[in-house]
Amino acid sequence: MPKGIFNVPAPINEPIKNYAPGSPERKELQAMLKELRSKQIEVPMYIGGNEIKSGVKVRMAPPHDHKHTLGFFHRSDKKHVGLAIKAAMSAKKKWGELAWEHRASIFLKAADLIAGPYRAKLNAATMLGQSKNAYQAEIDSACEIIDFLRFNVKYMTDIYSQQPNSSPGMWNRLEWRPLEGFIYALTPFNFTAIAGNLPTSCAMMGNVVVWKPSNTQVYSANVLMEIFKKAGVPDGVINLIYPTGPDAADVVFAHPDFAGIHYTGSTAVFQNIWKTIGSNIHNYKTYPRIVGETGGKDFILAHPSADPKVVATAISRGAFEYQGQKCSAASRAYIPKNIWKEVKETVLADLKSMKMGPTEDFGNFINAVIDEASFNKLASYIDAAKKDKKAEIIAGGKYDKSKGYFIEPTIIQAKDPFYVTMCEELFGPVLTVYVYDDKKFDETVKILDKTSNYALTGCIIAQDRYAIEKASKMLANAAGNFYINDKPTGAVVGQQPFGGARGSGTNDKAGAMINLLRWVSPRTIKETWVPPTNYRYPFLEKE
Repeated sequence: MPKGIFNVPAPINEPIKNYAPGSPERKELQAMLKELRSKQIEVPMYIGGNEIKSGVKVRMAPPHDHKHTLGFFHRSDKKHVGLAIKAAMSAKKKWGELAWEHRASIFLKAADLIAGPYRAKLNAATMLGQSKNAYQAEIDSACEIIDFLRFNVKYMTDIYSQQPNSSPGMWNRLEWRPLEGFIYALTPFNFTAIAGNLPTSCAMMGNVVVWKPSNTQVYSANVLMEIFKKAGVPDGVINLIYPTGPDAADVVFAHPDFAGIHYTGSTAVFQNIWKTIGSNIHNYKTYPRIVGETGGKDFILAHPSADPKVVATAISRGAFEYQGQKCSAASRAYIPKNIWKEVKETVLADLKSMKMGPTEDFGNFINAVIDEASFNKLASYIDAAKKDKKAEIIAGGKYDKSKGYFIEPTIIQAKDPFYVTMCEELFGPVLTVYVYDDKKFDETVKILDKTSNYALTGCIIAQDRYAIEKASKMLANAAGNFYINDKPTGAVVGQQPFGGARGSGTNDKAGAMINLLRWVSPRTIKETWVPPTNYRYPFLEKE
């Protein structure tokens, strides 16, 4: 068998296709959208080498056209959760012992499959199942998941190469073992890339995974699983199931082989998971790794020296791309009075030009929110703002769910910096603006820092470098991803590792070596060439 210290291909961020009229990628994607819409599918569970159908079917529909049926997935029960754990543990030994370069090859192949023959299918599935327009799907379900796979392979080899020094007469080695047990990957609806990264980053390091996606992301998760199988992920390494949250929790967190959770979702759910793990800690073989990225109340802070058009663009893109359903989306903005008039005029003009409708029409910038529960929540906040003397809706405010879950991009101007929509996460196309006195920048920064318990993303927009430095220092703990003169969204793998602290998670930075280190348990090995044969040290000898 050939041996060697192998160098993996150097990762480069996947180029973003533009889907301009007449482009080959546009024609291919439009054809795939038509094909997927034309048929209904049944999505099974993938447990070990088996595709399992429970018979309890849950309907899948586009959020922007909820009367159209894309297909059904088969609901998992507690028995299926147990079977998935059993399949994972059965695959564990062989997978963990597989040479790292073969694990690397599988996930590099998966990246190339997405970049090539599966690009249109995965993007189309994301557009239909999660109501993302073509560009938002491209940067997510094509480029970001490709980047995760390729960069993580490089980070894996960087970890393995980290070795200790050795004194004369010995050889010290560091062995990077997978965790002792299985990993539970609990993934969100809003990014197909996150849904793919959470299980694969763990599996790449030799772990086995039980994966539960969001119900509203199962349609594209099924395509990801097809890709993983095509790439050669062995049976049982990643097991895809669709239980309710409580059913999964009852089985997963009571199992002695539970070794860790890789999570993206709401803060409340994550805190409850942490509490449950803590109450069961005595049952586990090892202390589980708890890695989570949760909510955000992400901010735009404009200084009086800011360019109004830069601020306006940061608002239009940062708050309303993908209907504000990004963990990083701007949902509160602090604008000084001296530039507010121009910022407001520019943003209102932007919003007037934005078309809203289904993703299949490439002219639509705004699409639907993910489901009826989200729609109803957002509508209730908008209705409350309409009646509240402390707030004024200056843009949008309309909504309609007759065909799809459409919420107009909405801007609330709050008179109180602690108004409810300045503090609470809404997760939709609703931005709240507080206009502050130009002379009270420092005071406003302090208010911003204590307004929310989240600390995911934020940005400072200013021409004054002293103001930039001051805000960067004062807000050191307010955002795990901090942007200067840019919107607070759009982190790129390998460039801006993503994650926040405080109420926003454990800040284990997806898209960085930091994250992969959480999925290994190092063992130090010391080998001595000529070991001593007498316990006595020289200091014990007589003078």
